Amino acid sequence: MTSPIRTGETAHSKFPAVSVVLPVLNEAMHLKQSIATILSQSYQGEIEVIMAIGPSHDGTVEIAREILRQDSRVTMVENPSGRTPNGLNLAIAKARFEIIVRIDGHSEIDKTYIADAVETMEKTGAVNVGGIMAAVGITNFQKATARAMRSVIGVGPSKFHTGGKSGPADTVYLGVFKKSALLGIGGFDERFTRAQDWEMNYRLRKAGGAIWFDPRLVVTYRPRPDIRKLARQYFEYGRWRRAVARSYPETVSARYLAAPITLLINFFSLSFGLIIHYIFLIPVLGYLTLVTLGGLFIGENWRERIRLPFILIAMHMSWGWGFISSPRKLMS
Repeated sequence: MTSPIRTGETAHSKFPAVSVVLPVLNEAMHLKQSIATILSQSYQGEIEVIMAIGPSHDGTVEIAREILRQDSRVTMVENPSGRTPNGLNLAIAKARFEIIVRIDGHSEIDKTYIADAVETMEKTGAVNVGGIMAAVGITNFQKATARAMRSVIGVGPSKFHTGGKSGPADTVYLGVFKKSALLGIGGFDERFTRAQDWEMNYRLRKAGGAIWFDPRLVVTYRPRPDIRKLARQYFEYGRWRRAVARSYPETVSARYLAAPITLLINFFSLSFGLIIHYIFLIPVLGYLTLVTLGGLFIGENWRERIRLPFILIAMHMSWGWGFISSPRKLMS
């Protein structure tokens, strides 16, 4: 059983105090705006912000120290490894309050995000609530990528990408937790460089806790700036999702097998089509037709429609190859 939400002085307050934690590494471009959206929340309860700062090389540390000087609600801890789960555990250990709000250093939250999350947590009794990873681009490439990341053809039927009705979920984006529930399962597993959210939510559910999706909770996410970095991102997603599958085979689903199976089908289709007979090219041509039509359908203008097939291919194939090639020693 989790402990009651506390404010530091008055338990069961209408507006319990919250601790916002951020793992931060090389976030010079976005950190100020991310912190600003936290400190400008409409929430009436007390807010503390804890940045876990990794060994950055882009001026992030200097920006973080400037933020500390400007607002006493913000503190920081050093995260020598720079790894996300380590930083989260360090910040959570320093947090004074029962409600933990996880934000990334490149994310921005709506003004009512914390108020809505606390309300949902108290109404549902969930140990973690979260909402939508709202990809929003600035450059033309990012805008097209955002369109792909918020579509079923790009990421599958995941509610925290594409939206949906409020209700129980397997996982949510970032999350607002009960600290006692998180500590009760041992915190974030620091072996998982990525996919640590999914893995942690799985353990929370196994321990009897409820994970709740609320579409009101919108977090603005900035996509990668070019196709090389996007492909690398999705390659890592695939590698680490395979690591989760090895640890918990019962979690494997058709959604997570779709990309690696598609990659294999396309590979053999292209190989057999070029070596044996052109009829074997039908599957790969069908896939290319699908992503082209998908790009035409979800793109808002021709700049996006032209880019989208390449972006979708990069996302699908990189994720699939990461899943297939993921080494067993990845978590060692």
